[in-house]
Amino acid sequence: MSDLAAARQRYAELIGKRERISSSRLLAALATVPREKFLAKGPWRIKREMARDYRLTPDADPIHLYDDVLVAIDARRRLDTGLPSLWAHFIDVLDVGAKQRVVQIGCGLGYFSAVLSEMVGPKGKVIAIECDEKLARRAAVNLRSYTNVEVVSGDGGSDIGGPADVIIAHAGFSHPHPHWLDALRPKGRLLVPLTQRDREGTVIRILRRGKTFEADPVRQIRIFPGQGRGATALDDQVADWWERASTLSPLRFRRLEQGLPSDG
Repeated sequence: MSDLAAARQRYAELIGKRERISSSRLLAALATVPREKFLAKGPWRIKREMARDYRLTPDADPIHLYDDVLVAIDARRRLDTGLPSLWAHFIDVLDVGAKQRVVQIGCGLGYFSAVLSEMVGPKGKVIAIECDEKLARRAAVNLRSYTNVEVVSGDGGSDIGGPADVIIAHAGFSHPHPHWLDALRPKGRLLVPLTQRDREGTVIRILRRGKTFEADPVRQIRIFPGQGRGATALDDQVADWWERASTLSPLRFRRLEQGLPSDG
């Protein structure tokens, strides 16, 4: 085993132990997918979850990427890759399996798209949506060898290309889009960060159970806002309502009206 392959294996084991990952498919994908393929050439600006400032890796050796660190995509905008342990945790709670259709809203440069690709296998499908056209183009190049991944330039706000077993949003929204719920197959799962203008909020998981939906909180988060999400006081009130209501989980509802659950 090469030094880099060994580093990937240690990285997967670290995350698996830290987050108590139950999915063997996820752990195998973390140990397989080359993170450096989905970034610009190093050295890289990296930081740990709670750090305020980036530090520059001493050189361009990819081994520096196999740690639980954020890597800057655009440091000026504070736009980073997802924290590996955080998103591994979120993917794990969605129970992604072989042959499933996964829609990813906000794929960035495509690293977690590749992880999901490995998890669903050749008979599965990943729709990787990215609202930033430059990032979408780079992701499409990065993911060329992953034949079960389709990269779409868009915000996921109007169309996600059909039904899905799993939908995962990698950006903050004030509420779930109704068509995301409509797209969920029976027993489908949606995970979305519901945030206010300060980027802080709660990640919720929504399960489809027949004609009803069931929401429960997963974790607090601070995250980059999704394109098309509102930036008004009303949007903040909607996100705040979700955060408070989800603590009383499970929250059951049939549909959304103006961003809020309804039994109508």
